[in-house]
Amino acid sequence: MSPTSRRGLTTRIGVAALGVGILAAAGGGSAFAADEDTVDVQVEIAPAAEPGVLALTVADDATTLTEGQASGTDRTFTGTLPTVTVTDTRLPENVDPEAYWYVMGAISDFAGDAGQPAISSADSFGWYPTIVAGDSALVAPGDPVDPGIGGFVDAELLANADNSAAAAGGAYSASAGLVLQTPATVAPGAYSATITLTLLEG
Repeated sequence: MSPTSRRGLTTRIGVAALGVGILAAAGGGSAFAADEDTVDVQVEIAPAAEPGVLALTVADDATTLTEGQASGTDRTFTGTLPTVTVTDTRLPENVDPEAYWYVMGAISDFAGDAGQPAISSADSFGWYPTIVAGDSALVAPGDPVDPGIGGFVDAELLANADNSAAAAGGAYSASAGLVLQTPATVAPGAYSATITLTLLEG
């Protein structure tokens, strides 16, 4: 710390101490503590965002699908993808204006916990992306994917709508409605699958 900074800090501490002194003196007479208690003060300070980084975070590491209304002879289970956020701390002038980024999702098959036959996610799973936060002129949700059409292999969740340079310096969040559709004859029991979300720039 420079001498000038130290002088400034000393001045601020002095002002704070003086303020306390004025308050204590304002009561007049002798003062004593009739009773007292304590309050613990805690704070958790996260690491500062590293400058010049394009990063992906997910609000939670798990979600649950619950059964809804049956559709014909199929059973339908729905849930919500935890919020996915892309944060770009880069300066626009440091980003290639020809570049663009996007988030892709892939899911494993649903495996039974007691040896039930696996449920093919490509044939049974779908999602419906939505933008949760961020300038909708700069980012867009991916296309919806209906379950049961064999289409969920690599699906886009969100992408910058123009280019990476235009979206630099911002944070953008998306979620998606999740749907699993199975035949009525599906073996009962608990199943689990893993969604992998990947942030790519090209």
